[in-house]
Amino acid sequence: MQWTDRIRQIKILLVISAVIIAVTSLLVSHYLVKDLSREERKKMEVWAEALHALNHADETTDLSLVLDVMQGNTTIPVIVLNENGGIDDYRNIEDTLNLEAYAKRMRQAGDTIIVGSQMVCYDESLLLKRLSQYPYWQLGIVMIFVVVAIFALLSSKKAEQNKVWVGLSKETAHQLGTPISSLMAWVEILKENHPDDELIPELDKDVKRLERIAERFSKIGSLPEPKEGSMNEVLAHVVDYMSRRTSNKVEMVCHVPEQDVIVRMNSSLFEWVVENLCKNAVDAMEGNGRIDLSLSEEGSKVILEVKDTGKGIRKKDIKNVFTPGFTTKQRGWGLGLSLAKRIVEEYHKGRIFVKSSELGKGTTFRVELPR
Repeated sequence: MQWTDRIRQIKILLVISAVIIAVTSLLVSHYLVKDLSREERKKMEVWAEALHALNHADETTDLSLVLDVMQGNTTIPVIVLNENGGIDDYRNIEDTLNLEAYAKRMRQAGDTIIVGSQMVCYDESLLLKRLSQYPYWQLGIVMIFVVVAIFALLSSKKAEQNKVWVGLSKETAHQLGTPISSLMAWVEILKENHPDDELIPELDKDVKRLERIAERFSKIGSLPEPKEGSMNEVLAHVVDYMSRRTSNKVEMVCHVPEQDVIVRMNSSLFEWVVENLCKNAVDAMEGNGRIDLSLSEEGSKVILEVKDTGKGIRKKDIKNVFTPGFTTKQRGWGLGLSLAKRIVEEYHKGRIFVKSSELGKGTTFRVELPR
């Protein structure tokens, strides 16, 4: 939880920083553009006066300064209109085919100066236009940076969690290995000394069950080779195991097609997924209710639904049920559904999610696997 809180704090800090940078940039650019716009207005007023002086010059007028001013404008687009609205002159405009439309836009924007019988229409320079657009480009870059940074943090968090779960699983398998081997030896001794005891075969089944569980934990973090297997058999094994070890008040009903549904999977790991869903269902029903396991085929997918008549899941908790460490039970680590999601999505390239849940009526989990 501390790591999650730290990630959340960093994300908030990144977003706040991005907003501050964007607002500051927009304000600075706005005032800078405003100042440059005023400067360009003053330059055009001087240019218009120079044009007026040139038009009214006589033989004694010194035109050197006037011409310097006229030729000094190399950036601001200008169109000079006569009193009839015709075009007398233009400067710094590349598209000369649409001068009238361009002049109309300038007049509508109010960028005009009246000098005598002429009207000088002008537009913002290319530099000023680029400067006006700069803060928006900067805002986009900052937002991209924030998104990439958050994505990197989340990826780092997920990678660290994966290492923790893999390490925990393999260490659990390692720790279980020695006592399981010892139990297997004791069972063999009991078989020799008490061959007719009816409880020893059941004890043998439980020890083999422990061995299988340890094997499952050891496979977490590796990529077990999937093989074609029968989903019908997997569900039959789970129902048989759960029926023997749950209350008689829990009814388990399996709905499967008559023909075997064959899927490429790791049967041992996938049994674990179904068992986890069934165990959670038993806990949700508090040992009294019904579990329906429904297997079907839809196009290129194999669908498994596990429905219980338990207490249901609150809507605000549904999105967290697969989060490592999340649990609504007083006992438990909250790892079962997290590992189930990893097995289904990473090992079998499928999906697992809560299809529906209603408080007081039950929950339905849905697993989708590619055929």
